[in-house]
Amino acid sequence: MTATTDGSTGATLPPRAAAATETVLTTPEAAGTTPQAAADAVRRATDFLLARQNAEGWWKGDLETNVTMDAEDLLLRQFLGISDETTTRAAARFIRAEQREDGTWATFHGGPGDLSTTIEAYVALRLAGDPPDAPHMARASAWIREQGGIAASRVFTRIWLALFGWWKWEDLPELPPELIWLPTWLPLNIYDFGCWARQTIVPLTIVFAQRPVRPAPFPLDELHTDPDRPHPPRPLAPATSWDGVFQRLDKALHAFRKVAPKRVRRAAMNTAARWIIERQENDGCWGGIQPPAVYSIIALHLLGYDLNHPVMRAGLESLDRFAVWREDGSRMIEACQSPVWDTCLAVIALADAGLPADHPQLVRAADWLLGEQIVRPGDWAVRRPGLPPGGWAFEFHNDNYPDIDDTAEVILALRRVRHHDPERVDKAIQRGVRWNLGMQSRNGAWGAFDVDNTSPFPNRLPFCDFGEVIDPPSADVTAHVVEMLAAEGLAHDPRTRRGIAWLLAEQEPDGSWFGRWGVNYLYGTGSVVPALIAAGLPGSHPAIRRAVAWLERVQNDDGGWGEDLRSYKDPRKWSGRGASTASQTAWALMALLAAGERDSRAVERGVQWLTATQREDGSWDEPYFTGTGFPWDFSINYHLYRQIFPLTALGRYLHGGPATARRTAAEPLAAPCGAEAKGS
Repeated sequence: MTATTDGSTGATLPPRAAAATETVLTTPEAAGTTPQAAADAVRRATDFLLARQNAEGWWKGDLETNVTMDAEDLLLRQFLGISDETTTRAAARFIRAEQREDGTWATFHGGPGDLSTTIEAYVALRLAGDPPDAPHMARASAWIREQGGIAASRVFTRIWLALFGWWKWEDLPELPPELIWLPTWLPLNIYDFGCWARQTIVPLTIVFAQRPVRPAPFPLDELHTDPDRPHPPRPLAPATSWDGVFQRLDKALHAFRKVAPKRVRRAAMNTAARWIIERQENDGCWGGIQPPAVYSIIALHLLGYDLNHPVMRAGLESLDRFAVWREDGSRMIEACQSPVWDTCLAVIALADAGLPADHPQLVRAADWLLGEQIVRPGDWAVRRPGLPPGGWAFEFHNDNYPDIDDTAEVILALRRVRHHDPERVDKAIQRGVRWNLGMQSRNGAWGAFDVDNTSPFPNRLPFCDFGEVIDPPSADVTAHVVEMLAAEGLAHDPRTRRGIAWLLAEQEPDGSWFGRWGVNYLYGTGSVVPALIAAGLPGSHPAIRRAVAWLERVQNDDGGWGEDLRSYKDPRKWSGRGASTASQTAWALMALLAAGERDSRAVERGVQWLTATQREDGSWDEPYFTGTGFPWDFSINYHLYRQIFPLTALGRYLHGGPATARRTAAEPLAAPCGAEAKGS
């Protein structure tokens, strides 16, 4: 079967192989012996990665998502009256460059056109001055109408349009500010939502209560299938269904709006505003991610905070830090930034590739990571009020929302460094281990940010059609915690064993594991197998053998591995299927190597693919999106994944496993927590 590598219209078949389209260093046949080629590739990749460390000790690659970030940034500036020609022109240049031949915009490289993304991009280009009869705009509007027009778009797109009168507020789901007062034991309280949704919903309750409309600079009749009736009513589902129940709840909330006492509503909005301001980070942002910052600024502005207010000024300045200015004059907006994640993974990669544990750049990275540990409570303490803090977040500034995944990987990274102050490292790790153990959910697994964030109700709300709004435990996060606990001498701790049991029960019938935060079954399997082996399962365990067999079965004809994001919607067709990528090939190799398959043909071919597709400067090219924000709905291209994970895999291929597993009793880097953590 031939691979489809052209991203202009999207693949129509799951590819089994993909020719490398980027400039490659060599071919497998000309690479010499596989170990020698791998050693050469590791040397070049190590130099490449070391050269990109910031002087403060951190790494951060671009975090690429889709053009809704850029479109909504322009819409925000239009709403606040702060548009400027330079920013608008640069954003429009980027948005135009992302348009495909059929006039659409996708949410990931090679994916299908997305209606809401295309609408928002189209409106942004109209704001930038592109006329509706220009060929690229006419193609977009025709496609939008074919897909059902604005009426068929997601709620968030219609919220942005309602801000300018392009959609009616009364035709949107209701979101009352009184939601802020619901106690934590009542369904649909704000802590039933995942932290990313919670931070977005609270400010939006103010926006929905106010229903602001700024004068529209132009009409959008060309985006309606029937301009004379642009807001067709949506049919009600049967009252006996959950959809029907929540649709009727929404109707009741619309009715409540008409009779809600003004003093009560004003008090609710003021409570929501205090909640928002209390969670503003030191750098002015909210949660270290762009969407909550945008809606928080709008909400506070509607309550009378002028743009020169310190809270607003800091918030707007924080948004500018999400902008990536490119050499061609275009401007891309990152949804968030990933320095802690990138740095701990880079340390692991470099250490596993053989860089000395006391290398100055590893020590500098460890110093920076130690300074990023969060030692005050955040929203997670609502469900764990007695748990001392000690986690790490994903971003530069996000003290309210440390995450379990980063904390586990930071601990694994710190254990690979021979630091000049081992006592400081030990204390930081002990705090992190204690916090991670305290964040275990009832089922024995771990989510990303909260404990037992598994309510079935938030996803049922008519408002919540924009992706995942809860944070249930996942195999990839649980695996990283289990791997970390095993490295800390806690493989036999009852809490670790519960996590292992959960992972074994979650294995798919085909032998893979679902990947919540990376694409997809390759990420899940690449995370779980090394964790289970680190925790003491033998390579002969039936679960490990099933995983090995699955990885061998989905290996591409070119020797690499790849998986398209469509596996989230159609796993039967797309699981483990897609054009080969550097990061996904590395995940497969990390699992196979952990399982004891170093001398297998599958590993040899995978290593050959990585060495053959490395570029002259030691990097790899990867246009495909292999990171996940919301499965299918929000995809991420982490630009350092293509560097970090291949280096990790090749290092483990050469040196026999993770650096922590290679330590000898005579040369410990630091004492693992062991018994000290058991009593936490």
